[in-house]
Formats: sequence, C-alpha cells, structure tokens
Amino acid sequence: MRGLSGKVVIVAGGGRGIGAATARRLADEGAHVVIGDLMGDWAREVADDIVAKGGKAVGVDLDGTNAESQAAIVAKAVESYGGLDAYHSNLAGGTEGDVDALNCPVEVLDKSFAINTKSHFLATQAALPKLIERGGGAMIYTSSGAASGGAAWQVAYPMTKNAIHALARHVASKYGKEGVRANVICPGLVLTEAVKQHLTDEYVERGLKAIPHTRLGDPADIAASVAFLASDDGAWVNGQVWHVNGGAQMRD
Repeated sequence: MRGLSGKVVIVAGGGRGIGAATARRLADEGAHVVIGDLMGDWAREVADDIVAKGGKAVGVDLDGTNAESQAAIVAKAVESYGGLDAYHSNLAGGTEGDVDALNCPVEVLDKSFAINTKSHFLATQAALPKLIERGGGAMIYTSSGAASGGAAWQVAYPMTKNAIHALARHVASKYGKEGVRANVICPGLVLTEAVKQHLTDEYVERGLKAIPHTRLGDPADIAASVAFLASDDGAWVNGQVWHVNGGAQMRD
C-alpha cells in the first residue's frame, strides 16, 4: 500500500489475535510499530518476531483503561520513532456475565464500559495531540458486528461497542480539518486464538453456514483493512464504520 513505509503506528491490544496480525502487516508494509498489550510479554514477543524478520517494532505494557498508560505508549512512539501517524485502538473484552438487560449485573456493565469504551476514549485523548502535531493521521477503532447485530443474549458489550462509533464520528467531524481521519472496523466472526479456544466446532460450523462466503474470518482480513485505513491509499475515508464480516451483515 502507498504511504505506510516509515509511518509510526501504535497497535493497542497487539499481543494476540487481530492486533498481532495487524502489527505484523503494518511492519511488512514498512511501518514502525509500537505494540501495547495488558500482557506486555505478548506485545514484546510479537515485536521481537517482527524485528527478527527485519521490521521495526517495540512492545510495551499497556493498560488501556488507564490514562497514564495510554500517555506512556504515545510517548514511547515519539521517543522511539519521532512521532505518531496512526493509532489502532483494538481493545475488547469484559463479556463474562454479560447477558440480557434484566440479568446483567451493573459491575459487568462497568467493566465492559471501561474496556470497550473508556479505553478508546483515553487512546484518543493521548494520541490526538501528536497526530495533529504531525499534520494529521489516523485513528482506527475496532468495534464489533455485535454493535448492530441485535443479540438477545448480550447487552453490555453491544452497548459499549456502539459508543465507539459516536467517538469516531466526533473525531472525524471535529479534527478532520486538521488532517485527522477516524474510522471504525466491525469484524464478524474471526478465528483468532481466543475464538478457537472458546467456541465449539458446532458453533463455528453454524457460523459458516450463516454467512454468504466460503470461510470465516482470519485476523489477516482485519489487518488488511487497518493497513489500508492507516495508509495514504485510505486518505479520503473518514468517519466511516466498516463491517468486515464476509457478508454476515450487509449495511449501507
């Protein structure tokens, strides 16, 4: 892709799954990648693998729900590579105990809000000044098809993921004239390590039957979308929510 070589990109939640695949894809495109994860050893493992293959990367501990930790990863990008061009905010979780509206504990809602909404807000606050200082850049948020799927069995996760869409549109509207683009990717069923561990073969088979495609998602599919949005090829995409799901939801 055009314009990724030499760009400095943070990948939050980059220790496994979609984030790790994205970090590797960005490095393959020539970007300098700062990988953050609550499991810092995972982030460093991915970074070491990238470096061993000739890329530029560094891994750090990141608690995305903490403002100081978010500020620290941005500072690390500036210290290591001289600035910041894109931030992929890819944190998600907090689904245990998340059921219907009458039975979901408030504590579960609070945890989901912290991971799935607050972390993206804090990432935005930390990254935006450096993106603007650079003359512009990209905020890329990972949401979920659950945000618009209307699931009867889950309430907090879809609610808190939906808030990311409003955040991205705000950033696009407010800071677009300063060169900042903000977009959201909503993955469908992607076969990450965690998904493979927790979903039964029967569930995966049902998921495949439900979509108009020959396969389910791979982390590399989402990585490719992030790389495009971070690159100069994606320069005119702003304020959008992309459903990358093999056709599971077909939306305008």
